[in-house]
Amino acid sequence: MAIELPPLPYAEDALAAKGLSAETIQYHYGKHHATYVNVLNGLIEGTEHADSSLEEIILAADAGPLFNNSAQVWNHTFYWNCLSPSGGGAPDGEIGDAINSAFGSYDAFASEFTEAAKTTFGSGWAWLVDDGGLKIQKTFNADLPLKHGVKALLTVDVWEHAYYIDYRNARPDYVANFLTNLVNWDFVAANMAG
Repeated sequence: MAIELPPLPYAEDALAAKGLSAETIQYHYGKHHATYVNVLNGLIEGTEHADSSLEEIILAADAGPLFNNSAQVWNHTFYWNCLSPSGGGAPDGEIGDAINSAFGSYDAFASEFTEAAKTTFGSGWAWLVDDGGLKIQKTFNADLPLKHGVKALLTVDVWEHAYYIDYRNARPDYVANFLTNLVNWDFVAANMAG
């Protein structure tokens, strides 16, 4: 079974008013994400992974092209769902309470999450995870919490292709905009509950 490029949960231009242009989405989703899917399908065709789920491939793969491409397909699919045209700001309800309990306040969470995203050297991801409690984690390149038995709740992509068109080298501005205008807290809450 071929791995498919999942549709975006919104139109390519839906986040433009919130700081991510249609051009960024076209390149990031339409070129980078699509390429990971295409390369992965080439790697698994005719192998023992041909009928495996994406998660099964990730967990079975050693470091190298199979892991990198399968993990990046998963990471990007997850990331698109972390964004919403009506997102951003401090969450309320159970996720808000959980963040306040784990970090002391939303502002403390935002500061720690931003620091993780800003200080990921090179390419990678900053995550809010559930590892027996809410924690911030950063991973490099294609690595992801799933490979380490940790449940991902939220991520921000800090590879340059995620933000360079709109923010050039100003990663901190991109991360600030992500938290202020884009986070899909409903998706985070569903991950926490699921």
